[in-house]
Amino acid sequence: MTKSFASAFVALMSLSLGTAALHGAPAAPSATAPAAATQSVSAADARLRYEGRFDFADRAAPSFIWQGSRISLDFTGETLAVLLESQTGESHFDVTVDGRTFVASVPPGGHVRAEPPFPLGSGRHHLTLFKRSEASAGIARFRGVELAAGAGVFAPPPPAYRLAMEFFGDSITVGACNEDGDTDQWESRRTHNNALSYGALTAAAFSADYRNLAISGMGIVTGYVEVKAGEVWDRLYPEAKSPRADLAAWQPDVAFVNYGENDDSFTRSQHQPFPAAEFTRGYVSLVRHLRAAYPKTHLVLLRGGMFGGAKSDELRPAWEAAVRELEAGDPAIGHYVFQHWSSNHPRVADDRAMADELIAWLKQQPFFAAYK
Repeated sequence: MTKSFASAFVALMSLSLGTAALHGAPAAPSATAPAAATQSVSAADARLRYEGRFDFADRAAPSFIWQGSRISLDFTGETLAVLLESQTGESHFDVTVDGRTFVASVPPGGHVRAEPPFPLGSGRHHLTLFKRSEASAGIARFRGVELAAGAGVFAPPPPAYRLAMEFFGDSITVGACNEDGDTDQWESRRTHNNALSYGALTAAAFSADYRNLAISGMGIVTGYVEVKAGEVWDRLYPEAKSPRADLAAWQPDVAFVNYGENDDSFTRSQHQPFPAAEFTRGYVSLVRHLRAAYPKTHLVLLRGGMFGGAKSDELRPAWEAAVRELEAGDPAIGHYVFQHWSSNHPRVADDRAMADELIAWLKQQPFFAAYK
């Protein structure tokens, strides 16, 4: 992470999420009242498919928490409105209907009716709502959809997933800043697009069910946010005191772990020594907890994407020590170091380069033969 990120991110995190600034207008949402001839589909409707860690405490308005989480539905008719409201902070979504996508943005405290800016036409349509912005920036409630009166409503066909993948990490894995220009910006998360992160691109290449549990600024021992990786990886919300998620309900075939950038960057920015021994112990502890929760999952330990992971002489030996210890006792653990890296946060082109590396490496691994 760069020093510009450090100052911007720490300043933002010191503010209430409910007062975060939002730059750029959403592509289609409006606050207008629904048309008279509509029917509502509740968020509790059994025909909706939910994929990811959602909070269903309120079935009529479940909390849409983590980036990469998805809701899908099939329907007929020529109108559609997706109903969203802010729970905390700002949230941004890719709304895809029949392969055409627009962005729905939910500002702090806002309520949104997101309507396609293109005609739907007749026939059966497929809707997917994908959370592109990260959980720690904001959480939204899903209030269902509005369709034309008399429209058909259907459960989508079962996805043809070949395997399941889960990615744990920091801003590199979130996809933070990947649609920014020359400078990283944190005032709006609309340009932080998890759908084009290296993890999402890797999962798409293998037609994999995809989950992403990454938080910008987070490290193993230290970082730009208070929460640590070992405190939050198994939580429902991106908070150390959150209730735990039901990990038995969904288990990945392959889980990827990419931490260390913030431990290195933050200590460097504060002119502090790198906590090598603590990092190694914390990393080993985290991965062993992952193994206990996912006994049949192949774990891939990643490093890189920015300066620390690629070039830090302090991070590298501490990470390598953890990898040696973990691999020595578990044949279902492997590792990969990205060759491509960026001085800023990875942009989409960098994410594609990283995904291409990881895809090629996975295809060469004996354990991955069943998924080719």
